Amino acid sequence: MEDTSYLTKTRFTEFALEPQLLEGLADAGFEYCTKIQAESLPVALAGQDVAGQAQTGTGKTAAFLLAIFNHLLTHPRP
Repeated sequence: MEDTSYLTKTRFTEFALEPQLLEGLADAGFEYCTKIQAESLPVALAGQDVAGQAQTGTGKTAAFLLAIFNHLLTHPRP
């Protein structure tokens, strides 16, 4: 049985992420955020800077990239 004790009850679908990102997360098996993701995604998606510290492997880079990809999808270059 997989250890999911590091996950929160916050789902990625609770954030204003573009459908392509939510589909990719679901396809990869990601439904719930880790603590660092749940706390940093709302701030990053609002366009604010984030400084956070968490154990290696908790999804910091994923949260960072989700916010960037979401911005690129919602603000395409002409």
